[in-house]
Amino acid sequence: MTDSSLRLVWIYPDLLSTYGDQGNALVVERRAHQRRLNVSRVDVRSDQPVPTSGDIYLIGGGEDRPQRLAAERLRRDGGLNRAVANGAIVFSVCAGYQILGHEFVNDLGQREAGLGLLDVVSTRGEGERCVGDVLADIDPNLNLPPLTGFENHQGITHLGPSARPFARTRLGRGNGTGDGTEGAFNDTVFGTYMHGPVMARNPHIADLLLKLALDVNALPPVDERWYDALRNERIGAATQPA
Repeated sequence: MTDSSLRLVWIYPDLLSTYGDQGNALVVERRAHQRRLNVSRVDVRSDQPVPTSGDIYLIGGGEDRPQRLAAERLRRDGGLNRAVANGAIVFSVCAGYQILGHEFVNDLGQREAGLGLLDVVSTRGEGERCVGDVLADIDPNLNLPPLTGFENHQGITHLGPSARPFARTRLGRGNGTGDGTEGAFNDTVFGTYMHGPVMARNPHIADLLLKLALDVNALPPVDERWYDALRNERIGAATQPA
């Protein structure tokens, strides 16, 4: 793939874009442009087919009913599954994360089939919602700095044998299972409960997706001052004594 061919697909902004998650697409675009990489971004609404020729696909969070509608349409469309089979990278947040798994509980209280792109199953917690700042250590094999984000979900996500935790929490609930895991990933598919938007707080995640899409081990350095200021402010606020 050449630098001029990087294709970024934002899936269903009309259904899955709560808590500013569309900011993730803006950060990926910005990080690419800072390195003079040409990015072609496509926003795919829920009444449109999902293209199979994308390199990076982003999915955000959403309320319960839009989540069910998105899952139904993505299953029927099949484009995202075909794209992953072709080697595409997917990064999902909250409701989008649950949709990528085998199943979740929908707004009708029923088990809803997901896309099976991550070996996870999501249920609905009976206790308090998972709400607040999170600080976590990302899987060391991904070579990324600590994860900072904001969670707001009732879901509990259990990882199967082929899914690895995206991170392990120091602060916050993450997957809600009590085992300290947050999110999940396999080779090219990633899921997290982190809003923020997560890539504004953690721009190195965007860089990871770019490196995977370009099949390179490193990217040229960019000015990190704005991102570092935001990260330090949020990490400091989260870790202050109550």
